[in-house]
Amino acid sequence: MHPTHEFKFFRAGGVDQVLIRDGTDIANIGQLDQKLWVALACPTRGVEFDSRTLDFIDTDQDGRIRPPELIAACEWACAHLRDPDELMDCVDGITLDAFSASAQGELPLSEEARRVLDHLQKQDANVITLDDVMQRSDTLAAMRFNGDGIITPDTATEEPVRRTLQWIAETQGSVKDCNGQDGIDRARAEAFFAEVEAMRLWQAGDDEAACSNGHTLQAAEAVEAVREKVDDFFARCRVAAYDIQSVAALNASPETYEALGAEELTLDNQRIAALPLATIAPGRTLPLRTGVNPAWAEALANLQRHAVAPLLGQAHNEMDEPAWHELLRRVTSCREWLAAKPASPLAELDSGTITALTAMQAPVLALIDQDEEAGPHNARLRDLEKLLRLKRDLLVLLENFVSFKAFYRREGAIFQAGTLYLDSRSCDLVVRVDDIKQHAVLAGLAKTCLAYCECRRGSEKMNIVAAFTAGDVDFLFAGRNGVFYDRQGRDWDATITRLIENPTSVAQAFFSPYKKFVRVIEEQVARRAAASEATAQGTLSSLATGIANVDKTAAAPGASTAARVPGRVDVGTVAAIGVAMGSISAVLVALFSKFIDLGQWIPIAMAGVVLAISGPSMLIAWLKLRQRSLGPLLDASGWAINGRMKVNVRLGASLSKTAQVPRHAIRMLRDPFAERPGLAGSLTALALVSVVAVVAVWKLELLQ
Repeated sequence: MHPTHEFKFFRAGGVDQVLIRDGTDIANIGQLDQKLWVALACPTRGVEFDSRTLDFIDTDQDGRIRPPELIAACEWACAHLRDPDELMDCVDGITLDAFSASAQGELPLSEEARRVLDHLQKQDANVITLDDVMQRSDTLAAMRFNGDGIITPDTATEEPVRRTLQWIAETQGSVKDCNGQDGIDRARAEAFFAEVEAMRLWQAGDDEAACSNGHTLQAAEAVEAVREKVDDFFARCRVAAYDIQSVAALNASPETYEALGAEELTLDNQRIAALPLATIAPGRTLPLRTGVNPAWAEALANLQRHAVAPLLGQAHNEMDEPAWHELLRRVTSCREWLAAKPASPLAELDSGTITALTAMQAPVLALIDQDEEAGPHNARLRDLEKLLRLKRDLLVLLENFVSFKAFYRREGAIFQAGTLYLDSRSCDLVVRVDDIKQHAVLAGLAKTCLAYCECRRGSEKMNIVAAFTAGDVDFLFAGRNGVFYDRQGRDWDATITRLIENPTSVAQAFFSPYKKFVRVIEEQVARRAAASEATAQGTLSSLATGIANVDKTAAAPGASTAARVPGRVDVGTVAAIGVAMGSISAVLVALFSKFIDLGQWIPIAMAGVVLAISGPSMLIAWLKLRQRSLGPLLDASGWAINGRMKVNVRLGASLSKTAQVPRHAIRMLRDPFAERPGLAGSLTALALVSVVAVVAVWKLELLQ
């Protein structure tokens, strides 16, 4: 790398952006001040880019690409190629002489490439492609030893070794190999055989602990099963001998038995097992057969059968405290040996099985060694795939990360998901969205008219946001349907679910107040018409009811005939309406006279009126259009945009195209369904002509 590298910049979106001219620019991209980078981070998913290539660049596997990772990828690729200009081709093939010499001690990638071509029976080929590497990867994955360090039971050819591998997977857990099959790695194998060795050593201590004969082992196990409860029994009896008043408290209380009596009992009930082994009394011996806690009856019978009778020579069914301590002394060594038993899933295996498993250690580890020997070739094969992918994709990524050349030259940026056709327009600035609600919070700062759409294709669904940067927004509303074409050319049904309104042009803002005024008038007229219709319907309903019940009304005593007389208009009301109309007419005539008096200033006055109405709307639109940018829209999608990235009117017009009849198309302008001017239109035109004529005669004083 040169100490100082001279970059070239181009201006787009109000930002100076670096122009990648050759491989030297790529090799020295780390020298470019990151303040001049257009983006500082982008996600590895949700963009129109090969995700595996992004995974190779994303070294920390956090799902995001940042400048250090991209710089490292550029330097790594340039280091493995003789000429960095190879990265400008954007193809996935590399000639064998294009690889650079590897560092000392490393296998050159060119040798690995030749090895791959030889395995694919392409000895005469001089170019290796990504497809060749992927075929070799698939072949390796299907081989017995694929270099991933994981062996499956199918790897073994001998049945004892296969059973051992299954034992390891069951006791230590399994791990997926590169084919997705369950297997074991070196760590799991070594942990398993460590447990096998621990069990072997424990079992070897049998003779020293004097547990080799079955009687001592059974006695120790029987003693250990009841040791805590027997100690508890004799301790309670000592306390009872100390103070006779404690006997009632040391035995179960009547309330305890009442609570037990209220339950549906079984012998494995924990509340029964918690009671003393037998009734507590001063100096009492422990019964072993009768009068004992039923939850411990079987354990005490085993104690009498396997420990008391063989070791103490007592055939009777009771045992005092000295005899208990003697029994503990005789089985102490065996109990200590049992306590040292390793806590392992292999604890129940006999010594013969443990010995057989010990013999399987060498064959299992040998299989792992053989599989790991293929590992270096796999690592080099992975590097070869990485280099081929970077040669094909790295320049495209740089022109969508360091600069946005692909976007501003309308070549299709990686964040553009496709094209939305809706409302006689095509929108190219379309971005995929995961959470519409969260996305809209930040994307609204882009000062752009945004339409969030739900797209459906069969059972598939996804959400997008489309920027409408040209045309009007009068007929954009939630519920409108369109068609979305993704970058693969697939068509989706698209429905607007949310709209963020912003002006698309100053011209659209000029007509906006008048459209709103007409819309308000239409709404008011519709509301008044609906109210009048409801009133008329109510009056007609009342009249129909009165006519239908006229006989009953006439028959009613004292009925007033005045109530059935239609309402009459009051003379005062008519006079008031006439005065009001006269006043309004006088005001209108006065305004019209003042307006006529302006003479040659009339056009300027009319322009002033129009400017007063449309000016504020146009000013707001102009300010918003100056602030319209791409940054917030992409930031909301997980990018980290470094600049403002303005979307001016000219760029916006290219991102949203309105319907245009082709220049050389033949148009038949006669519309058989066009509206014809009616009587109202003719009268209105005649009235306007008459007013203009009267004004002209008056101003020219033709009648004097």
